[in-house]
Amino acid sequence: MENQTTISIDNIKSSKQKRISKKKDARQLSIFIKGFILPLIIIAIWELAGKYELISATLLPRPSAIFTTFIELAASGELTGHLEISLWRALGGFALGGGLGLLIGLLVGFNQNMEQTIDPTLQMLRTIPTLAVIPLFILWFGFGEASKILLIAKGAFFPLYVNTFLGIRGVDSKLFAVAKVLQFSKWKQITLLILPAALPNILLGLRLSMGTAWLALVAAELMGSSEGVGYMIMDARQFSQTTVVFVGIIIFAVFGKLSDSLVKLFERKLLRWQDNYQG
Repeated sequence: MENQTTISIDNIKSSKQKRISKKKDARQLSIFIKGFILPLIIIAIWELAGKYELISATLLPRPSAIFTTFIELAASGELTGHLEISLWRALGGFALGGGLGLLIGLLVGFNQNMEQTIDPTLQMLRTIPTLAVIPLFILWFGFGEASKILLIAKGAFFPLYVNTFLGIRGVDSKLFAVAKVLQFSKWKQITLLILPAALPNILLGLRLSMGTAWLALVAAELMGSSEGVGYMIMDARQFSQTTVVFVGIIIFAVFGKLSDSLVKLFERKLLRWQDNYQG
């Protein structure tokens, strides 16, 4: 009798978990579909406007023409080659700049002397536009890959640095009073208190840093490059190949969105403890 009761309770729990899981999956599917509604409406209006010649095909080609060009470039292998080069540049620049931004953000956030020594200079450098330093990077590092990766690294550095620093300094001081009562060591305060509390800001910095890396990639590929999606766009512009320009722009948009979604996935996994307003 007791075993039957236990089995019955387990079955009820299992069915309840299945219902919750189904509701969660349905909600995620609904959110995914909603995200496509506006783009599909815009594409439909755009296609119809091009079909009935309400807009110039040279200035704004139809989505169907852009898709055809994408298939042709992909089939020829040209697009794959440019995309591979751009991905390596973006990832290399982001790893270098983002890694340094995170490291220095942690050092400055934890140490007031480091803040007073380093932060004023970094804040001054942060305000210099990326395009303004391109001539210097060409003079210092030439037209090779080093100058391009370093330019992307410059763009990726500051969002992660600033948000890491602000995240650490924004930890509620009341939490330290609790840590004192619990007799936390300095290491426990850092790992169990400061870093988890600063994690939302750090992940936000990661998202902004990845986005900036993609923006800096375009500027980097203007520096005498003969390969990459940015070069493909500039080359197509010279020959008025608007469809190729749109293919390049859409590629940047898609990969930017994918990288942002990847970080958002980490946010959902790592910040489950947060109780946020859902709208």
